[in-house]
Amino acid sequence: MFDNVDDMTTDLRSPYAAALGPRVDELHPHLGRYFAAIPRGGVGVGRGTFERVGCRNPVVRALLGPVLRVLQRHGAVYGGWAEDVPFTVRNRDGEGRSAERTLHLPDADWTMRDRVRTLQHGRIVDRLGRPGVLAAVFDVTTSEGTLELRSTRVGVRLGRLRIRFPRCIAPRIRLVESADEDNGLQRVALTVDVPLLGRIHEYAGTFRYDIEEDA
Repeated sequence: MFDNVDDMTTDLRSPYAAALGPRVDELHPHLGRYFAAIPRGGVGVGRGTFERVGCRNPVVRALLGPVLRVLQRHGAVYGGWAEDVPFTVRNRDGEGRSAERTLHLPDADWTMRDRVRTLQHGRIVDRLGRPGVLAAVFDVTTSEGTLELRSTRVGVRLGRLRIRFPRCIAPRIRLVESADEDNGLQRVALTVDVPLLGRIHEYAGTFRYDIEEDA
């Protein structure tokens, strides 16, 4: 799935900084630090709270239940709905940027894993889950100090099944990273919308980010 992408690049910068090029200087300082390369031997650690995460609509959640459960089992998408959830994110650089976002749910922790690589022409590809059961190509832009990702291609890989969704029915993924200056925090908000079904997944919250020694 997107394995034939032949314009993947190697860069000492983070994938986001490489995709933005000179525009990386337009980011708010909080975001500039977050999207900068992580020093060797270090790990970027964010701790915060998701105000909401998952699929809010119970009808859509029931309709997509089997698919969401499979994606959750593979560490790609949280299939339930929860509010005020503490979370921890750990970022590491090396062959792109890998991230682990752990939701500290009341019953158990759950971790979403992904790896981002740089493409040409200001784009990135993000593969989610283990193995990469979801993949999306994004345009990367900046606006008034924020970073925004908008998907241009989305695909699914489950076993031998590989699906690249036509644009007319493909999920539309949008992620915005911004600075919450009032509290000195970073804000993240993601939405996934599908034609006819509407919003099938989202998360939004704030966190504080630091570089720590990788244990």
